[in-house]
Amino acid sequence: MFNKDEKIKIKDAETIIGPSVKVKGEFNGQGDIIIEGIFEGTLKTANALYVGDKAKVKADIEAKDARVGGEIVGNLKLRGFLEVGPVAKIFGDIEVASLSVAQGAVINGNIKMVHEKQPATKNGKADETNE
Repeated sequence: MFNKDEKIKIKDAETIIGPSVKVKGEFNGQGDIIIEGIFEGTLKTANALYVGDKAKVKADIEAKDARVGGEIVGNLKLRGFLEVGPVAKIFGDIEVASLSVAQGAVINGNIKMVHEKQPATKNGKADETNE
């Protein structure tokens, strides 16, 4: 589903929602989350979210990074990167710093690329370099 060099480490995941599991509600966590089943509600994690190829998620999501292989209906707000696999479908708005979309993926929504704010200088404006 994703880069060959970066495999999902199940032992490092804080929470795994297996393929036969359906969860509804609010989820708040600090570690990696792997979803292979069905999740509905709201989801927040300080780390990464992995959505398997056959997973279905109906939720607004906040996370550091995400790798999506299945279907998400809801908005994503990510501080880092989003990797969208070739069979993934995302229906919702995305706010992210870095984005990779594989051929075949479907995204239906607005995408806003955001970057961390630069520190202000004495005059209150961010430093700019002229090249």
